[in-house]
Amino acid sequence: MVFGFQHLMVDGVLTHDTVNANGPSALMFAWMGTFIGALIRPVGGMIADKLGGARVTQWISFVMVGSALGVAYYIQKAYSSATPEQYFVPFLGLFLILFAATGIGNGSTFRTIAFAFNKEQAGPVLGWTAAVAAYGAFIIPKVFGEQMKAGTPEYALYGFAVFYAVCIAINWWFYLRPGAYIKNP
Repeated sequence: MVFGFQHLMVDGVLTHDTVNANGPSALMFAWMGTFIGALIRPVGGMIADKLGGARVTQWISFVMVGSALGVAYYIQKAYSSATPEQYFVPFLGLFLILFAATGIGNGSTFRTIAFAFNKEQAGPVLGWTAAVAAYGAFIIPKVFGEQMKAGTPEYALYGFAVFYAVCIAINWWFYLRPGAYIKNP
């Protein structure tokens, strides 16, 4: 864990095995992200009902890019600090914003699907989308954990930010650009 250990230079090598007595317990906060994401999902749907699913998805994807890059910044700072706990509050805040954004984006995406597909197609597409989202709940911690073991946890977040940027381009192309086949469903 980044915040549970001090990151000290010993004989010219950055070590990560000294327990940080001031470090926050990750288990005390781990539940908050998924709880917030699930709790705010209906809000994303309600906002999308008023403004359009593609538009909300676009805005929230920019928030996801920014918060992923912010989390990467603070985790990188903490991972090279003897006092990583000083970066925990901004890290946690941005991580919670990222989870809230994913919840809102989930609600807006499901709204878009319901409008973009006819009744016969919408159900299977919603099911497939839910399955992909469930896989994300597995793959994201796995990728993050592997990068933690490699000593480069920020790389996972950079990768997520790139993925969100690709999603912005795809969403714009299919739903928001002039001449889009389906305009802001």
